[in-house]
Amino acid sequence: MIIETINLTKMYGKKAGCQEICLEVGAGQIFGFLGPNGAGKSTLVKMLVGLLFPTAGTARILGRPLGDLGARQKIGFLPENFRYQDWLTGKELLEFHASLYGISGAEKKRRIPEVLGQVGLEGKERQKVGSYSKGMQQRVGLACALLPDPELILLDEPTSAMDPLGRREVREIMIELSKKGKTVFLNSHLLSEIEMICDQVAIINNGRIIASGTVKELLVNAFDVKMQVEGVTPPILEQLSKLGTNLAVEGQFISLSLGAREEIPALAEAVVKNGALLYSLEIKQNSLEDLFVDLVREGGSPCGNNSPANN
Repeated sequence: MIIETINLTKMYGKKAGCQEICLEVGAGQIFGFLGPNGAGKSTLVKMLVGLLFPTAGTARILGRPLGDLGARQKIGFLPENFRYQDWLTGKELLEFHASLYGISGAEKKRRIPEVLGQVGLEGKERQKVGSYSKGMQQRVGLACALLPDPELILLDEPTSAMDPLGRREVREIMIELSKKGKTVFLNSHLLSEIEMICDQVAIINNGRIIASGTVKELLVNAFDVKMQVEGVTPPILEQLSKLGTNLAVEGQFISLSLGAREEIPALAEAVVKNGALLYSLEIKQNSLEDLFVDLVREGGSPCGNNSPANN
């Protein structure tokens, strides 16, 4: 495992930053970490990169304990709220970060042009960072994170200041990194982005993991169906309850959730064969955003206790 945490906890006095975090992230994965503001996302990332010390629990990064210098040399990190030296040019900033990583002179000359091209800043490396737009500053921050050719890249809201084209380019970078066997740990509020590219997802709220698994596992009850039926009877409702979940009846309208689109014909058959009249059938496929909002509004259940999927 590239990241393995066991009951990792950080307390700020009596207040919990995050509690009993249990995660496993494998090599080559793009792992999405979701949660509302103040949920504990950045606290966890800061512990993983060694900026905060845990109060309790254990973790291993790249097979080594937290804080191991050998592991930290193989980690790239782009924080959400960063501020680079305005007076440096993009190239000078990368040279400075290369020296912090202990990258040799020959390797530095090779890697800096590579990462500049990778993040789309070729030709802009001689401009001062203070003159960069917010999107360009995120690009140069990403370049700094990629500079040591890390095995693990932790990105905290890497596209928040970018336009749609920039977001797509960064998604493509993450996908290419994954294809090369690199692991990407992604914090993002852009749930559609997470849904498009992540292999695994975990949702945190109030410092605790409330759901985790693949996107497919989390969206197992992905289809909501609403039917208008005349002549609803107890046998119809009994049969429908066996086909789906969250069955609700309001007058002539019946709503329920399905795990797959292929189950929809059976709903219509259950209604018609039992003598009722089916006037309409509407289908809505839920998204990761729908699940996220529902879990956070309801408060969610900690990992291992009624979560949609557990590690």
